[in-house]
Amino acid sequence: MPSTSFDLLVIGAGPAGYVSAIRAAQLGLKVACVDKEPALGGTCLRVGCIPSKALLHSSELFEQTQGHLASHGIDVKGASLDLKKMMARKDGVVKTLTGGVAGLLKKNKVKVFHGTASFNADRTVSIGDDTVSATNVLIATGSVAASLPGVDLSQDRVDTSTQAIAYTEVPEKLIVIGAGVIGLELGSVWRRLGSEVTVLEYLDRILPGMDTELAKEAHKTFKKQGLKFELGSKVTGVKSSSKGVSVEREGADTLTADRVLMAVGRKPNTQGLGLDKIGISPNARGQIEVDARFKTTVDGVYAVGDVVPGPMLAHKAEEEGIACVEMIATGHGHLDYQTIPSVVYTHPEIASVGRSEDDLKRDGVDYKAGRFPFAANGRARAIDAADSGSVKVLADAKTDRVLGVHIIGHMAGDLIAECGAAIAYGASSEDIARTCHAHPTLSEAVKEAALAVDGRPIHI
Repeated sequence: MPSTSFDLLVIGAGPAGYVSAIRAAQLGLKVACVDKEPALGGTCLRVGCIPSKALLHSSELFEQTQGHLASHGIDVKGASLDLKKMMARKDGVVKTLTGGVAGLLKKNKVKVFHGTASFNADRTVSIGDDTVSATNVLIATGSVAASLPGVDLSQDRVDTSTQAIAYTEVPEKLIVIGAGVIGLELGSVWRRLGSEVTVLEYLDRILPGMDTELAKEAHKTFKKQGLKFELGSKVTGVKSSSKGVSVEREGADTLTADRVLMAVGRKPNTQGLGLDKIGISPNARGQIEVDARFKTTVDGVYAVGDVVPGPMLAHKAEEEGIACVEMIATGHGHLDYQTIPSVVYTHPEIASVGRSEDDLKRDGVDYKAGRFPFAANGRARAIDAADSGSVKVLADAKTDRVLGVHIIGHMAGDLIAECGAAIAYGASSEDIARTCHAHPTLSEAVKEAALAVDGRPIHI
């Protein structure tokens, strides 16, 4: 017999899971949340988004002391890297935030279980010695690092992002396989700290899926910073030894390095859930198919986040979780996938929301584009952020409704929020252009790009 019963059991305490549990509790449901890790917060807080951003910030500060402060009249002599202390700071940030998640769940009276959850045939869930029943079960177990055929991730020196945020020494040579978000962010970290970084990408471009014009501009910038790229590079094998790692490629020379970072994406984490016992079969990509209300094929079982189709983004997972539990509790919930932004936290940052030019051209949509460079923005000049970057606003040629915005530049991840709101509420480029933006701010570049849609920017 089940030992405990709830209105909602959330499996997974990552961004989708703990946020869903909190919102469901706010709506009056009796909620439990289970995670196999002692520290809550999922991959994002423990070994993903948060620790990588901490290291990106620290490594950028280190690089500034190595030569970018002199022009500001700041003379730094004898600056050196204390990697152990840098890692300790990163770990401290993670500990604070994972502890914060535990506190939030407690505050909202969410029962927390620690252990591996697995469905039983009667749709109850086993968690160690506990058997839990719930009217509704939400699967939010996230994702794990993917690999390539024939590449064994258990080899020494062959790493995923989990290991790459915790190196105890700076690799002299680092090969990154995959020129997506994870590869570029962590490649940037170790390049700043002294590694010779080579990025291998199977496609003929970096940042697959992002606006092509933006990706090309980013590629040029990263090359200037010292990242080496070999595009159109098909990796056929990775072999590790006590001396280093060799990477075999189709039709190209074998490369060697001290370490290899496998950054070819992530895959849904559904292993061990016992989905077969309740009749759920993941699709060919390992994803759990759901309907518009996040229902699986089994009554009362829902899924959100990285385990379902769509972009694997923490904020997308959060919004899906909130929409799902609001539908469960009230019958109503809302999520507009066109307003979900994507951000790459390199320097400069890269951010997009809405449709890309590639999308619009493919679908034959008549549009106008407005562009504005950060080089012409006063704040960017003042804070030494004008060397690269631009804002591009895409609007419907007839209605002027904003269809997409793409930014590369300092604080792009923050600037994109205004643009997401504009798309959500059906704003036109003129609406953005007529909104007063404080001076001097980087946000003025967004306004100027909106003005440029109509061919009337002020500062270029």
